[in-house]
Amino acid sequence: MSVREAEARPARRVPQAAGPVRRTPARRNRRGAGNWWIPWLFLAPALILFVYFKFIPMAQALSMSAQEVRPYLGNLWVGTANYSEILSSDGFRSATWNTIVLAVGQTAGSMMLGFVLALLVEGQTRKLSFIRSAAFLPVVVPIAVVAELWRIMYHPTADGLLNQILGLVGLGPSGFINDPDTSLASIVVTGIWRGAPYDMMIFLAGLAGIDRGLYEAAVVDGASTKQRILHVTLPGLRPVFAILFVLAAVRGFRAFTEVFLLTNGGPNGSTEVLMTLIYKLGFEQNRLGIASAGAVLLFLATLVLTVCVQLLRRRRVA
Repeated sequence: MSVREAEARPARRVPQAAGPVRRTPARRNRRGAGNWWIPWLFLAPALILFVYFKFIPMAQALSMSAQEVRPYLGNLWVGTANYSEILSSDGFRSATWNTIVLAVGQTAGSMMLGFVLALLVEGQTRKLSFIRSAAFLPVVVPIAVVAELWRIMYHPTADGLLNQILGLVGLGPSGFINDPDTSLASIVVTGIWRGAPYDMMIFLAGLAGIDRGLYEAAVVDGASTKQRILHVTLPGLRPVFAILFVLAAVRGFRAFTEVFLLTNGGPNGSTEVLMTLIYKLGFEQNRLGIASAGAVLLFLATLVLTVCVQLLRRRRVA
């Protein structure tokens, strides 16, 4: 074969070794499109429970707030009469004020105490892990048990546990939850004791995300411990403070079990909050329409608070 014939003859293709077939995104999407229902299948039990026990009752409460509920006789449409009646009542205004005081006191106290505890137990040693677990116990204890324990400690006589401690420092016995002047403050202390460990764990997670190099640079510049907390720790925890503020405020607005078990709104209505008032209107006085209107107002107040905090947070970030 001449050289010209060899050049004119087409070259043979050398077969390449078969390698792994790469799946394009389009092929992966087509393959996974038939399994879209699998995640929803796992979520279905929780979604069914949420719809049946939360969203349907919420819709029914919204409907009942505009009706005069008459069991076995049929409900009557009254429009905004229930809202007008509950907003004009002295009991609702007093309960709203007590709820605000309780929410503010518990929110500020639990966040401050949780922040201090987080600074004290921050670290990776075994001893600190045990201390963190022990400090978190009030959160996992049922609220009914917590309320009963504090009710015993708040015994108003001189031989009560806390009154004995006050006697050691020369202070007289206090009525605590039996005194209208100290009953609400006593419930605030109980809420702080239970909520601070929860805030502590979230603060610990936030502290772990702060760059350690900032602390080292602050030490090199001669910053004291107080200055490092003010100029490094607190700015780094701004998102955590925003989240905890919303959670603690909602927890304070929805306070019911501890108030119901400790004082049931007494003495003389000094600890009556919105949740206990709604409970009494609905289940003790059988005024379900007015109770539903109060529940809707409480929900709207919580929603407005949450939205305002989120808007302020976004504005600061921008």
